Amino acid sequence: MAYDEKILRRSMAQYEEDRQRRAENFARRREAIFRQIPRLEEIDRELKSAMSQIITSALRRGTDPLPALRVIRDRNLELQRERAALLMDHGYEADELEEKPACILCGDTGFRDGVMCRCLRKYYARAQIRDLSRLLDMGAASFETFDFNWYSTREDPDMGISPRALMEKNYDTCQDYAHQFGPGSGNLLLSGDPGLGKTFLSACIARVVSERGFSVVYDTAGHVFARFEVAKFGRDDEDAQEDADRCMKCDLLILDDLGTEMTTSFVQSALYQIVNGRLMAGKSTIISTNLDPDGIGRRYSPQILSRLQGEYEILPFLGEDIRLLKRERE
Repeated sequence: MAYDEKILRRSMAQYEEDRQRRAENFARRREAIFRQIPRLEEIDRELKSAMSQIITSALRRGTDPLPALRVIRDRNLELQRERAALLMDHGYEADELEEKPACILCGDTGFRDGVMCRCLRKYYARAQIRDLSRLLDMGAASFETFDFNWYSTREDPDMGISPRALMEKNYDTCQDYAHQFGPGSGNLLLSGDPGLGKTFLSACIARVVSERGFSVVYDTAGHVFARFEVAKFGRDDEDAQEDADRCMKCDLLILDDLGTEMTTSFVQSALYQIVNGRLMAGKSTIISTNLDPDGIGRRYSPQILSRLQGEYEILPFLGEDIRLLKRERE
């Protein structure tokens, strides 16, 4: 699983901020309890100081520290029993003064056996969804809210299927893709006129895949190509290079609105680099475009079309522009 370094830095910063806040809240709660029950603060100081004092004394005299350790053990147990009794007498839990981690698996470190813990993965997923929300309406985009009623049940004479029946097939494919996403999930090409739900379904996939802890980058094709151009020809633009690296390394890249940008030789080269490079690396990509496959071949190159037709599942979209239909009903 590849993690987006930019998202990971933000999620780790939030993780540490929350950990610090919990520690500060615990410290304030402990001080309040100490003010209420002063004897508990005395016990706390004695528990902290007893061991170092006795061991230091034993080592200074050159004597065996084990007898001193037994004394410490017995005294500490006695103090712990007194502390628990005092807390319970005042209506607290016996372990109220023991700072407990929010995650028992990693002890609030965020990592377990060198692997990101599930607690930090949740922070990563939330940070990524916030990042995706800059360009996608992640609040409304979910498979559960998809409405098939905007698609006609009348059969298209050229396709031999109605827009609604075709949309139901596309919906099932996208839903399965999202929920079963993993290494080797393959690639999708969403092709059709504007306003037919391509971006909405892309956002649905992005939400589910993100929530499952995978790294997702969503962007318009025009912006991605612009960042690639700056990374190549700019003067050591680290931000542009980082953006280009994110597109190549993420688990799932969603390239939206392919074909709306100005096509140049650099754009053709960058698209081939993205498509071929991610295929070679075993990374999954979703491309959304208003062009049909023939239009892609004419606009970019037969080589790119060949890669798409051979390695992508092509989902054609039919129907009327839903945005226009909604305006007419307002």
